[in-house]
Amino acid sequence: MGKRARQRARRAGTQAGPVDSLTAPTSTYGDPDAGELELRGVLSAKARAEYAAVLHGGLNREDAWQRASELLFERLAVSWTIAGLRIDRQKELLGRYRMASQDERRFVREALRTHVVEHFPELEAP
Repeated sequence: MGKRARQRARRAGTQAGPVDSLTAPTSTYGDPDAGELELRGVLSAKARAEYAAVLHGGLNREDAWQRASELLFERLAVSWTIAGLRIDRQKELLGRYRMASQDERRFVREALRTHVVEHFPELEAP
């Protein structure tokens, strides 16, 4: 059976096995001014190790903290809705985070802290 035949069979539901791909659970955090942030409930072991290394790395403490927060946002953010505009592309999310106001960054940090404590208790919250 070729690749196309397997794809057709999968679409028709005649092939054994999962038809839908798995999706990670998400949590949504809201703020009237900063919008609504949706965060992924799964973080790979490699991303956890990278986060810990950045947070406790040889960088200046403030730089390490900023980079670690950005890394968590980059890995966990699924979407961010601000003023009715939903951003869900990874590159656009990171760009929007980098140009966020102080209040928006504070909201993101608080959402990340809450999310990390709830879903990843072994990690140090940003």
